[in-house]
Amino acid sequence: MTHPIISDLEKRYTAKRYNSDMKVSAEDLAVLYEAMRLSPSSINSQPWKFIVIESDAAKQRLHDSYENMFQFNQPHAKAASHTILFAYNPKYTRDDYAAVVDKGIEDARTPKEEREQAFGAFAFVDLNTDENGNNAEWTKAQLYLALGNTMHTLARLGIDSTPMEGVDKDKLGEIFADELDGYICEVALAFGYHHKDEDYNAALPKSRLNMDKVLTVL
Repeated sequence: MTHPIISDLEKRYTAKRYNSDMKVSAEDLAVLYEAMRLSPSSINSQPWKFIVIESDAAKQRLHDSYENMFQFNQPHAKAASHTILFAYNPKYTRDDYAAVVDKGIEDARTPKEEREQAFGAFAFVDLNTDENGNNAEWTKAQLYLALGNTMHTLARLGIDSTPMEGVDKDKLGEIFADELDGYICEVALAFGYHHKDEDYNAALPKSRLNMDKVLTVL
């Protein structure tokens, strides 16, 4: 099949080694960040923070977070052009959603006089919130929508990436406490340009289950 979307996905793979001398351009970063901002979420909740690791100082902090576990991902901290910490709000509240509703009014999506009615959608949050106000399972699920959108955007831009659940969320919570501010990071995405001589995964053929194993049309 020939189509730009299919071409993007056929070329995309998980980079294993990065060329630390190659950096993503400011123009491509601007496109990427706007694509991330436009990511979909249930009831447009946007219960996330995207923390971009760019400076050498930030990369050192990320590198330090791997001291106890997942050391196999540690080289990406400094070699990749950038890494994004995808963090979710474990206790998403009505006040959090109010910011979404009010932005909808500002953007002329929601009439000002219908502000209270707009909170009807918050029932989906209530359905996924326990007696302690925790709805982390629901908000974390929204985060993966943004992760997938980001990965495809990078593929479209011809930029390599490495999704990593191999991160120490507790250590990240300590080292990036001010930036996370109560949000939790359990997945990160390194991106940049692979090392042509050291990235063994770049030359391997893509392998996926056949269509009839994963897709049923009724």
